[in-house]
Amino acid sequence: MALGDMMGMMKQAKQLQEKMQAMQEEVAAMSIEGVAGGGLVTVTMNGKGEMKAIHIDPSLMKPEEAEIVEDLIVTACNDARSRADATLQEKMSEMTGGMALPPGLKLPF
Repeated sequence: MALGDMMGMMKQAKQLQEKMQAMQEEVAAMSIEGVAGGGLVTVTMNGKGEMKAIHIDPSLMKPEEAEIVEDLIVTACNDARSRADATLQEKMSEMTGGMALPPGLKLPF
């Protein structure tokens, strides 16, 4: 393989990496809404899968309880996500013999 071809491939790889980073940042900044029960429950998440908000229709519970329950659900979901990420990192570390993944490399799941 010629040196020029190799340099071109390296440049393309760097451009692809930059595009992937920009896409990851764009997706992370997204706000995605999920609805259940015909609109009785609404959840808002970012592109990283972190729950940002939940709204429970007042007809399902006393209004003064709804805000507390909503906050507890958001906190519990994000705690579960954080624990799942930590467990995945532990398993990956075991599998790779403690070798860390390169900075910026994210697992697809």
